[in-house]
Amino acid sequence: MRLSTVAIPLGHAWTSPFVRWQGPLSELNSIDLAVDVTARALRERGLDPESISFAALGSTVPQLGSFYLVPTFTARLGAAAVTGPAIAQACATSAATIQAAAVQVETGAHDIALAVATDRTSNGPTLLYPAPSRPGGAPLTEHWVLDPMARDPATGQSMLDTAENVAAEEGISREELDAVAVLRYEQYVAGEDVRKRCQVPVRVPGRKSATVIEADHGVRPTTAEGLAGLKPVKPGGVVTYGTQTHPADGTAGMVLTTPDRARDLSGEGIAELLSVNFARVEAARMPKAPVPAALAALADAEVKLDAVDAVVTHNPFAVNDVYFSRATGFALDRMNVAGSSLIYGHPQGPTGARAVAELIEILRARGGGVGLFTGCAAGDTAGALVLRVRD
Repeated sequence: MRLSTVAIPLGHAWTSPFVRWQGPLSELNSIDLAVDVTARALRERGLDPESISFAALGSTVPQLGSFYLVPTFTARLGAAAVTGPAIAQACATSAATIQAAAVQVETGAHDIALAVATDRTSNGPTLLYPAPSRPGGAPLTEHWVLDPMARDPATGQSMLDTAENVAAEEGISREELDAVAVLRYEQYVAGEDVRKRCQVPVRVPGRKSATVIEADHGVRPTTAEGLAGLKPVKPGGVVTYGTQTHPADGTAGMVLTTPDRARDLSGEGIAELLSVNFARVEAARMPKAPVPAALAALADAEVKLDAVDAVVTHNPFAVNDVYFSRATGFALDRMNVAGSSLIYGHPQGPTGARAVAELIEILRARGGGVGLFTGCAAGDTAGALVLRVRD
């Protein structure tokens, strides 16, 4: 989808710190998390919630109160007249949520739209589905977070299997994956200034006082020596726990409006949203999907890859980035220059929105330019978008 009249005011894309699952956010409802961080983000940017007329909220893990997702969220923000869709598209949820908000601005239906994604993989619900015909009427059960990781209903294979399949077919070695993980960790450490410009702290209520989380929690140092000592997750495979991401809790969001209004809100430049697109590849080959999604988004934006100044990816496996670099020729060390979800974790829905917020800040720091985000999602799919930071 090509877009021509949608922009994000500089400074108006944000993310919470991401917290490794079963950490300090493990008992905070992800709707509460989204309200807390979004309200603070809008307040710090001087944007009255009542000026927003549309909101899209992405979330993949049900929480108490999820049925009333968007109306609850906007009412608690102070935008009680605002509604919009609740969106779930696995790990492409952020791209779909941004697209939903962007369409409202592109068509002129709304002037200022809010796109937020939030998820808590900690303490994911176990669902019981009635099955009266089973012995004793015993229900079918599904653990909402763990079961999808272990099995794609369409293929019967796990997400780890998709990475191992691509690694085997493309001849990607354990050594290459370890090297990418070390590189991404070094980039993450070097990217602290990028994170500081777009991270909004989380306030976790407590019995006596609140705990404030101001930085990512649970990121573990990554070294070549440490990775070399890890066994493959799957016997005979090449992926270890050091070359795949960890589940996490977090939220991220942004304001989308017209270019002129975006300049007024930012007081400086804008990030023009040029396109959003999605792709699907052959069965059980998920790490390949970011490539066709990226190429489709670039084609929509009428931008060649060699004209792109920065690329950020959602890479749950180091395999993703190795494949992307091989398939496109884009150098591994030019991607994810401030780190990636491989290192800081993956709360599912908001991971892409965080990557986009950091992409904008990367381009802002270099004085502008064209950026590409692309990331895989369950079902061998991916979402991608192209934007341009300018005055």
